[in-house]
Amino acid sequence: MRTHRLVAGLVTGIVVAALSANAPALGADETALDYTINVDTAGTGPNIDPDMYGVFFEDINRAADGGLYAELVQNRSFEYLPVDNRPYTGLTSWSAVSSGGGSGTVATVDDDARLNERNRTYLKLTLTNTGDGTYGVQNAGYNTGIALEKGKSYDFSVWARTDAAGGTPMTVSLRDQAGTTTYAVPVRLNVSGDTWHRYTGTFVATGTTDAARLAVQAAGTGTLRLDMVSLFPRDTFKGRSNGLRTDLAEKIAALRPGFVRFPGGCIVNTGSMYGYDAASGYQRARAYQWKDTIGPVEERATNANFWGYNQSYGLGYYEYFQFAEDIGARPVPVVPALVTGCGQNRAVDDEALLQRHIQDTLDLIEFATGPATSTWGAKRAAMGHPAPFGLDRLEVGNEENLPDAFMARFVKFRDAIKARYPNITVISNSGPDDMGATFDRAWELNRANGVEMVDEHYYNSPDWFLQNNKRYDGYDRSGAKVWLGEYASQDNKLYNALAEGAYMTGLERNADVVTMASYAPLLANIDYVQWRPDMIWFDNDQSWGSASYEVQKLFMNNVGDRVVPSTSTGSVRTPEPVTGAVGLSTWRTAARYDDVAVTAADGTQLFHDDFSGGAEQWTPIAGRGVWSVVDGGYVQSDTAAENTMVEAGDENWRDYDLNVKATKLSGAEGFLVGFGVKDTGNYYWWNLGGWNNTQGAVEKAVNGGKTTLIAKPNNIETGRTYDITVQIRGTKVTLLLDGQVWGSFDDNAVTEPFAQVVTRDVAARQLIVKVVNAQAAPARTTINLGSGVRVAGKAQMTVISGDPEELNTRTAQLIKPVTSTIKGVAPTFTRTFEPYSVTFIRVQTK
Repeated sequence: MRTHRLVAGLVTGIVVAALSANAPALGADETALDYTINVDTAGTGPNIDPDMYGVFFEDINRAADGGLYAELVQNRSFEYLPVDNRPYTGLTSWSAVSSGGGSGTVATVDDDARLNERNRTYLKLTLTNTGDGTYGVQNAGYNTGIALEKGKSYDFSVWARTDAAGGTPMTVSLRDQAGTTTYAVPVRLNVSGDTWHRYTGTFVATGTTDAARLAVQAAGTGTLRLDMVSLFPRDTFKGRSNGLRTDLAEKIAALRPGFVRFPGGCIVNTGSMYGYDAASGYQRARAYQWKDTIGPVEERATNANFWGYNQSYGLGYYEYFQFAEDIGARPVPVVPALVTGCGQNRAVDDEALLQRHIQDTLDLIEFATGPATSTWGAKRAAMGHPAPFGLDRLEVGNEENLPDAFMARFVKFRDAIKARYPNITVISNSGPDDMGATFDRAWELNRANGVEMVDEHYYNSPDWFLQNNKRYDGYDRSGAKVWLGEYASQDNKLYNALAEGAYMTGLERNADVVTMASYAPLLANIDYVQWRPDMIWFDNDQSWGSASYEVQKLFMNNVGDRVVPSTSTGSVRTPEPVTGAVGLSTWRTAARYDDVAVTAADGTQLFHDDFSGGAEQWTPIAGRGVWSVVDGGYVQSDTAAENTMVEAGDENWRDYDLNVKATKLSGAEGFLVGFGVKDTGNYYWWNLGGWNNTQGAVEKAVNGGKTTLIAKPNNIETGRTYDITVQIRGTKVTLLLDGQVWGSFDDNAVTEPFAQVVTRDVAARQLIVKVVNAQAAPARTTINLGSGVRVAGKAQMTVISGDPEELNTRTAQLIKPVTSTIKGVAPTFTRTFEPYSVTFIRVQTK
């Protein structure tokens, strides 16, 4: 998962909208455009890997705890700490309750009475009840509360100990927040003895609600200690214990994914690489390490998740492997390479630690593939799976911004794995973006070291996807295979899904190069969002697929066995010159700007401001930051604010030079100098000292969705004044820093709103014609299958279409496929494809 200069903003839930400026409202009177698809049914295209499309699961947006992992109790082991999220305490999601005059005190404790060394914090109830009174705690669950369904069973468990000589009676109930309504017959238990024991019970819900609370109350006096308070629906996916939430797992299974990439993402390559143990000081903010996540759940480690919350590891490697097996997908785990990314960008220089991680990776392969008599295979068998899971692909690292340091470590992992497991494909990556100096260097190193497969990641605007359908046409057919492990268009509306679908036709056409692809992220809890867009959304009792989910599902369920060569002709959208006003901005940085000048190509001065008379020529458009004129310069002084854009000038300006002097005063990054500025969501900016002052880039924003046009390493010094010049001529832009050319680009990409690919389903004897029409006009299309092919006159057609601005929500899922039977199919036939649609036609051959 790439943070892409939104590291802090994503953790706090900033939403980045990304509609295309070129996605006009749907118009019924649009004149149809003419297209032709010529199919060479006698030709042979590349075979398609049967596992080409898969899913990427990362614990982001509460995807695991409170999401796919079916546990209903939040903070069940009282391990929440401020290191996970500043407001957290051990009692987050818990509150004290009493009845019948019961009393006591409640606290979380980390001392030698704990359950075990890894489960370090527990709940201590000091009971001072009299008579029939009870005292205890209740848990609020996730979202609005604990979701229950009438007639369904729910299994409760808790680890407990008491110092009361006669034991401590305990009542566990499911009720509303006020305690006035109950949703099941209470479970009554008696805790006996001052050593830890596990106590269990089962509820059968007598009502349906999404706002229940789990209350645990005790009678008598003394000290009662509790840990691992758990409530699980009996109805988990495939009935697995410690299992997965059924509706979410079923939606993933319905995609028919060929693989599951897990567990990340940024959670794999950020934080400490050391262990959760006494020698390392029980560090909480650690990279995801698989051995922390297996064995009895009460003995698994906890972690400060990179995305800003606690991660319990109840959903661990065993469960990931089990889920992949249950849905018929390959497991593709990702392990740390000891080079951090996602804005941290540090190489860990500790050879002993590196060798430990390499050995951990070898042990992981044994855990997955070894016999039950092997050391780690025995641990898998003890968890309930004597047979090997199977594993043939494994990724080392994720989006490293330090390609040389990464590759030095990757090669050591790869060589050690190949020496023992020669049939394992060891996958590398190309950094966090689709281009730039890091991307180029990473690919250079991957080629030089004979890497088998390279994982590419990028999140871009819809127009980028419509402009880059041919991205992989020119890749080396004899080189490393590409895994497009993370990609998405930056919103969840139909237009975004269509842009992704159009791009997928290019992936399939290049199936001999791109052998794996997975949209990301997979899951998002609507009340705990760190990143958008996402494929499947949910709350505590509902789930729904986004428009992207529906398009991905259509492609993933209709892949075909091989590509049939085809070409298309018709209208495209040609590039327009760069036009717009100028802007100044910052990102978590205080900076001073001065002597802003804009000069036309013929030398005419269009604008000048030395701020000697104030800053009246500038208009805030982002609404953030603290701007003021200080000592004749324009200063933004808020080092916490992100994107503080102010603009000046004419939005119709073109062919001009922008000159500005900039000085970094303090903070995390450098400067953001805008040009071609239309409004708060549509602009270009030159980002100097971005990504925590490690990289410079030009980003193009189209209705908020950014695409990187040029990027390379860059650092801005505090206190130094830089001369910045941007020269614009048509679609060409040249960037000068202190009088030297820093870089240039030509924003001249052609946008192709019509895309197609044809594949063959060998067993069904069908041609699958896949067409995306991501524009307002209908596409009247002649489809030539060739004179030598014999086809049935009827075919099955599935269409997803609608308003390009529409998105699926909790209350309305309007974007969905419609399947029908069409007539008039022939070796040459005409079909008009709806505006803003994706259409699959399964043509039966004879």
